[in-house]
Amino acid sequence: MFSLFQWKNLFKGMMIGASDVVPGVSGGTIALLVGIYERLIGAINGLTTKDWKRHVIFLIPVGLGMGISILTLSHLFSYLLESFPKPTFFFFLGLVMAIVPLLLREAEYKQNFQASHYVLLVIAAIFVAWTGFMGEPTSAVMTSLSGKDYVFLFFAGWLASSAMILPGISGSLVLLLLGVYETIINAVKTLHFPIILAVGFGVVIGLLLTSKFISYLFKNFRTATYAVVTGFVVGSIFVIFPGLPETFLYTIICLITFVFGFYLAYLLGQAGER
Repeated sequence: MFSLFQWKNLFKGMMIGASDVVPGVSGGTIALLVGIYERLIGAINGLTTKDWKRHVIFLIPVGLGMGISILTLSHLFSYLLESFPKPTFFFFLGLVMAIVPLLLREAEYKQNFQASHYVLLVIAAIFVAWTGFMGEPTSAVMTSLSGKDYVFLFFAGWLASSAMILPGISGSLVLLLLGVYETIINAVKTLHFPIILAVGFGVVIGLLLTSKFISYLFKNFRTATYAVVTGFVVGSIFVIFPGLPETFLYTIICLITFVFGFYLAYLLGQAGER
């Protein structure tokens, strides 16, 4: 039986799924925000253990929420990113910026951080910010796919999920850089199951392998891992920032969406702590 507590994770999964649709925004960052990141990593990692049933009970509502969100919000975010790109990105910018103090508090940085941890934080931030300056890839929808194309989509899903599970690194951005983002979003919209399955299998493999590595890091190098994760999130701010609005009215709209995102992150962070 699923408890009410478990089904609260349906909403948290929807938040993670919504962020995964937007290039530059990390699902791992939102998982941190809603307070289930380490539990999520542990549950994915635990699927290959004897205690897999307990982890499945946790993952079902999270995964269902992500699936619902991706299937339903792919249309909405495609519209928002095409029609109102800057206000949309300012909303996510507010979400992400509010996460940084939450992360630092979770890491108890005043007591635990040493000079080496700040160096790790800066290096991680520079690495993620650098991805925002990479060249624009092609965004054309792939048609008449061959067997090689499906293999490529499988590995694209693998790489994207490995990035997706790391806070601050966007799986959607990885797909964009690989030139398959529009193809996958179009497949979700039109329910093109061969593409969805190829990418989906890649995502599952990537999640299983990467979760084991991250679990090891949190267990053995907790403070250093939090330093790197915080750096990833700080760096993603530069990736998400869409540039300054062109008009005064547009500036006001962007500020409103930013404040709304920041306040929503604060509320989610409070709920996650409880």
